[in-house]
Order: sequence, then structure tokens, then C-alpha cells
Amino acid sequence: MSVPASHAYSEITRRTVLLRQTAQSFCAAFIRGDSPRELLDTYFTARPAIHEHGPSWARERLPFLAYRFEGRGSSSRGDDDRGGNRPLTCDDYYALLGQTLAFHPAEDMLPGDDGFAVDAGVAGGVVSVRMKARFSSVRTGKGWEEEFVYVMGGWEIEGEKARIGTLDLWADPLSAWVAVGGEG
Repeated sequence: MSVPASHAYSEITRRTVLLRQTAQSFCAAFIRGDSPRELLDTYFTARPAIHEHGPSWARERLPFLAYRFEGRGSSSRGDDDRGGNRPLTCDDYYALLGQTLAFHPAEDMLPGDDGFAVDAGVAGGVVSVRMKARFSSVRTGKGWEEEFVYVMGGWEIEGEKARIGTLDLWADPLSAWVAVGGEG
């Protein structure tokens, strides 16, 4: 039995709207400063993954970078910054990020609907968004402005509720490296 083309189109349209709305809501919650626990509990699957891409050599100053944080759990680390006895979780990602950088949202940080690129047709769905903000080093206070990209994938949809499975981030690790180290 084949599915009528109009039904397939309407299902993709429904998924597109749902993924876009959830991504926008997640980004808005992040901007207004919802706690990491609230973000993870509200917008992510039970076993999420977060990976902020960048050079592995930068982990000396930016311990949240170049590592795939998976699952949920306590924000207490293992024996070392890479987890020691256990892998680091998404809760640990937000803890390490918050210990290292302060976030100062820009007034026009969140783009409109057209700023969220949605492909609901690929397995799990993908939403990409580019935002801008000011960040500063918690240790040195040195700050910078940057644009960064979120790519949300691996979505799980139950009825009218969508949850993010994976969050990949691309930002400006060189500016963060310099700010945290106090150079410049």
C-alpha cells in the first residue's frame, strides 16, 4: 500500500514546523539563561550527545572542546578532564563551559524563522542555525564577539513533542583560547 504524495508532503511539513519550533524554543531558552539541567531535561532525548568542534590541542584551556559528551549524569568529573573513570556527560559539557566562559547574549542573537535551516526528510531530521553573541573568559574577563553554529540532529518525535538527540557546535576556539589565556 503506497502513501499518497499529499500525505507524505504534509507529514514532512508537520515535522519541519515541529523541529523549527523546538529548535527556536531551545535557542531562546539558552539565550534567556535557563539552567543546563532545564535545557537538557526539556529539549534533549534521554541519551543526548553534545560535541563542540575544535582542535584537540585547545582542551588545555577549553576543556569542553573537541570531545563528544554523551548521556546525562552528575557534573562531578572522573580522575581527569577527559573523564578518568567514566565518560563525560552532557551535564559535564555545560559545567565545563560555564567554568570557563561567560555568555553575554546579543540583542539580535536569535534569527527569525528563515534563520533556521530544517531538513526533516533526513533520518532523525536536522536543524542548523547561526547565531552571534559576546563571550568572555571567567578567569581573565577578556571578551570577544563571535558567530557560532548549532546543528541539532537525531531528533526523536512523539506526537507533538520533539527532542534533540545530538547538538554539534562550531564556534571561534582561537578567540576563546586567547581570552582564557590572557594573551592579546
